[in-house]
Amino acid sequence: KMVDKSSHKNDKEQDSEKSSCIVWFADATLRRRLSGGNLIITGLDRDQDSGVYQCTASNTRGTILSQRATLQFAYLENGKTQTRSAVNVREGQGVVLLCGTPLHSGELTFTWVFNEYPHFVQQDSRRFVSQETGNLYIAKVEPSDVGNYTCVVNNTITKERVFSSPTPLVLRNDGAMGEYEPKIELHFPDTIPAAKGSTLKLECFALGNPVPKISWRRTSDVSFPNKVKLKNSNAILEIPSFQQEDTGTYECIAENSRGKNAVRGRLSFHATPHWLQTMTDTSLSIEENLFWECKANGKPKPSYSWLKNGETLISEGRVQIENGALSISSLNLSDGGMYQCVAENKHGIIYSSAELMVLASAPSFSQNPLSRVLKARSGSDVSLDCRPHASPRAISLWKRGTEILQRSERISLFPNGTLKIANVTKRDGGSYTCIAKNQFGTTMLTLLLTEPTRISQGPSSTEITVGESIVLPCQVTADPALDVAFFWAFNGQPIDFHQDADHFERVGGVSSSFSGDLMIRNIQLNHGGKYICLIDTDVESLSADAILVVKGPPSPPDLVVVEEVTDSTAQLSWSPGQDNGSPITGYVIQARTPFTVGWQAVDTVPEAINGNTLTATVVGLNAWVEYEFRVLASNSVGMGEPSPPSTKIRTEDAMPDTAPTDVGGGGGTKSELVITWEPVPEELQNGEGFGYIIAFRPVGLVTWTRAVISAPSVTRYVYRNDTIPPFSPFNVKVGAFNNRGEGPFSSIATVFSAEEVPSVAPERVSAKSLSAADIEVTWEPIASTPERVLGYEVVYWEDDTKPDTLGKVRITGNYTAVNVSGLQGNTQYYLAVCAFNTAGTGPQSIPVNVTTKKPRKYSGHCKPSLQNIPRLYVADMFI
Repeated sequence: KMVDKSSHKNDKEQDSEKSSCIVWFADATLRRRLSGGNLIITGLDRDQDSGVYQCTASNTRGTILSQRATLQFAYLENGKTQTRSAVNVREGQGVVLLCGTPLHSGELTFTWVFNEYPHFVQQDSRRFVSQETGNLYIAKVEPSDVGNYTCVVNNTITKERVFSSPTPLVLRNDGAMGEYEPKIELHFPDTIPAAKGSTLKLECFALGNPVPKISWRRTSDVSFPNKVKLKNSNAILEIPSFQQEDTGTYECIAENSRGKNAVRGRLSFHATPHWLQTMTDTSLSIEENLFWECKANGKPKPSYSWLKNGETLISEGRVQIENGALSISSLNLSDGGMYQCVAENKHGIIYSSAELMVLASAPSFSQNPLSRVLKARSGSDVSLDCRPHASPRAISLWKRGTEILQRSERISLFPNGTLKIANVTKRDGGSYTCIAKNQFGTTMLTLLLTEPTRISQGPSSTEITVGESIVLPCQVTADPALDVAFFWAFNGQPIDFHQDADHFERVGGVSSSFSGDLMIRNIQLNHGGKYICLIDTDVESLSADAILVVKGPPSPPDLVVVEEVTDSTAQLSWSPGQDNGSPITGYVIQARTPFTVGWQAVDTVPEAINGNTLTATVVGLNAWVEYEFRVLASNSVGMGEPSPPSTKIRTEDAMPDTAPTDVGGGGGTKSELVITWEPVPEELQNGEGFGYIIAFRPVGLVTWTRAVISAPSVTRYVYRNDTIPPFSPFNVKVGAFNNRGEGPFSSIATVFSAEEVPSVAPERVSAKSLSAADIEVTWEPIASTPERVLGYEVVYWEDDTKPDTLGKVRITGNYTAVNVSGLQGNTQYYLAVCAFNTAGTGPQSIPVNVTTKKPRKYSGHCKPSLQNIPRLYVADMFI
């Protein structure tokens, strides 16, 4: 491929360039050299290297030419500058200042300098610089226009710039010129060719007094499309992306108060050729005929020529060329090569290439070998192909043994060499020979007839439950001479027994038959569908199919939506899942909250949801608790998997409906009433702002004293008042509240106020050692005291100088003795006794002391009897 390096050529330049074409070559100076398919030119010279280039590519198959490429050099010559005469005009007169374009190549732009650079002439409705002629047009001269004008020519490619000599514009002194009608000094040609997709600019400017106004129209009165632009006070009409519909006659009208004038020009459309149809590489046998046709479109209509190996073809003899069509009759080997169809008009040229291969060879069966043995089923039709590769095409005939076969009622012989025998019988068996004539070649084809294959037992449609196993039989009776192969397909896809070995296995059948039974183990829902057993033999293919319906628990329901929520109910709806072969008989709804362990079944209305119901109301919910719901479906097989959880929702809040439990209390210090309760769980608090109301009164009174606690986790309240008698009974109840209001109170419990410790110590305390580890302590009970006595406590220690308590033993009830055990032998202990109640322990008795007995040593055959050790059972013991 080559790129056209020309720029802005007119038609005359193109026509002159077609007369010469430079084919790529390497010169002796290496200024031009080839690198692969590229032509590299160093030290470019405008005189030597300008021109049209074309690449020739050749190999053993032939030669083709590339597209043409034009190489041009942009330049702008700075010609001799001559002093320009002054232009004398009257005020109000129009004037044209000529630029005088120098020799050049490449696109030019023009500007004019007024007096000094860079003071450029500003264009308006009175002044216009043509980019076609380079001239400056002043429609009506004014005194301010007097001065020197210099034309500046710019080459857009080389960026060169040339200044003309200044042209003085002088105002005559014989008075101003009167008004006159417009005179169009700059206009476009009568005929303007435009290429498809190009941008076309038409210039039109008139002199006149007053200054003329420029307008445009199409003589067909068709309005201009939106893409048309008017520039420089309407002096330029620009048509971008020129198309066929833009052709026609355009009129420029210059008008002032003295009259008007107009010029017209016709825009014609032209396009370079482009292919509509090309030829393709072709292989033909010797003596066959070639016909190639290529078609191209363009404006004007392109002409055609043909090249063979880069040389022009002439229409004569076997070669005929007509309107882009090439035909060559009775091909010979010399006709092979590379051909090119060339389409050309004055705006461009295109090439299409293809190769013609002329073949000449003796018959050969190497590319289409015949089967050495062909097996056929009796009663069927048999076709024997004889298609040797030969150029020209071979003539074929068939023999059976030594007998040449002729057409008959059952035997058909086709021009392509195929032999067809209808309704074959065993008598048709034997050796068949195909003879291809071009150069002779023979091959043997043996025909072996077999008995038809029959399916003796095929699979049958059935229903089965998930987890079970089944064998689908597939057994045939076939001729022993045949090779039989079994294949299984599931829902149109072959079963991969290696990859799916956990479920699918081939198993044997009855020994007298060909068998390809299929066992399916541990059937799952996705195993339901169509199973096909395919049987292939050497001569035919058979199949048998069955539908396996797998029943299982329903698939999970979908789209569980909570539609309406109250403080204790939620309205749910859902979409059913697949019933998996057994109709859905019912649904179960489960719920989950942050306070439950996993999912729990909930009560619904209706209580039992049948399989046709897709909505239900969940009841018995706790207020102000965040819930998720899911739905499970069941059928005769069992319960299915749960649906995806619904969106989390929170029930509305409500007044508490659960009272605190296990209300009690007692104890504490003097003048206190201690009240305790089991807190209400968070899921039963029914709303925000939860707290407790504690109500109490002395037994026998009517009025309740109330206290409010706003902490939901508090479980104890202490009421302090110096007027509270010790151990006085109170009626107590605890209720709950939240932002919605108060809830129920608990049942009334009796709680005693705090009592005082006993004020009297026990008397007549004594202690006696019972053994090396036990001491018995006795005392007299307290006879009279205002405080309650719940029992007695014995404390003991070893060293009287350090009376820190070593241990204590407490006994509840009106007992007068206790045993202290677990002591050390032969050790002195000090002991004291005091009374106790819920307020604590009273004063201790005067300490007594006693020494435990020495430990006894026992012989190996004598052991102490536990039956002789006295026992004392006590209610409480602390050591």
